Amino acid sequence: MVLEILNPWRSPTDDFEPTPLPAQLFRAPVKVLLYKLYHLLACLRSAPRPAHPALRIVCISDTHNLIPTDVPDGDILIHAGDMTNGGSVAEIQAQIDWLCSLPHREIVVVAGNHDTYLDPRTRPSLSEEEREGALDWGRLHYLQHKLVTLVIAPQNQGTADARTPLLRDAEKRRLRIYGAPQIPACGPNNVHAFQYPRGSDAWSETVPEDVDVLVTHTPPKFHLDLSMPKGLGCEHLLKEVGRAKPALHVFGHVHWGAGREVVHWDRAHDAYVQGMGRDSRYVRGVLDVKLWWTVVRVVYREVRELLWDRVWGGQSTRTMLVNAAQTKGNTGKLGNPIQVVEI
Repeated sequence: MVLEILNPWRSPTDDFEPTPLPAQLFRAPVKVLLYKLYHLLACLRSAPRPAHPALRIVCISDTHNLIPTDVPDGDILIHAGDMTNGGSVAEIQAQIDWLCSLPHREIVVVAGNHDTYLDPRTRPSLSEEEREGALDWGRLHYLQHKLVTLVIAPQNQGTADARTPLLRDAEKRRLRIYGAPQIPACGPNNVHAFQYPRGSDAWSETVPEDVDVLVTHTPPKFHLDLSMPKGLGCEHLLKEVGRAKPALHVFGHVHWGAGREVVHWDRAHDAYVQGMGRDSRYVRGVLDVKLWWTVVRVVYREVRELLWDRVWGGQSTRTMLVNAAQTKGNTGKLGNPIQVVEI
């Protein structure tokens, strides 16, 4: 067993575990090159500048009945699903009570596939005892295919003033947040909540216009979703995020993908997605001329965009993506850093 874990050439038996780099190179060497070059060049571009006044958003996900310590303060706290393991009423209520105790001015929550009770289709899998009681969401905004508009005075305006109606409108921020829980199937339908068949389109034209923050449980395809070698996110969600272009997209689900990145909605990104999604059967892509040409296109377009950004000060339309999973890999313990962004 130990030798199997230490073997860098093995492919994991669980899709939600990372594939070691040597195994990635053996299975898809050209895609590894494409992935590394795209992210290297993309991270050299300037970061999004927050609006004024800036809102401080604290992002968490996948707490699985556990409670993180030292949650940073902020204007808004977002929990992107999998509050629990078993999804019983008692488990969900315990997480709600903890979230309500936090000092953040507004708290937004979506469900995850482990929050069983919240999906009527999986609720019957719980015992009668696990279904007993009624949920009290308190001051939380629970979003299940729902939009909420928040009007907030950022903390840098002063806590006392921020809670009074006497603030000038110019000192407040209006934020439209949309949340949805559905994920591509990852297990039995009678156990995992909010699933749809992988490859099916459960997203097109579902996100309202002018959304500032999108909260989902699943990642978009090829971004913070264990993208190599195949990615666990949803390709249709990626297209929908590209259509809506929110300033911030928060999700979780794939614990090993925790972190953040900026997506620039340009031709370099289009070429990257096309290459990553290509089914290469010619010696693992090594003899796939079109795949190699995609690598060239990505590098060429990323360099052009980098020059436009850094030299001429051009700004592209972009979205900050945050995988806020708190659980460290498949350990069952919290350990990933809490993500804090300003928009």
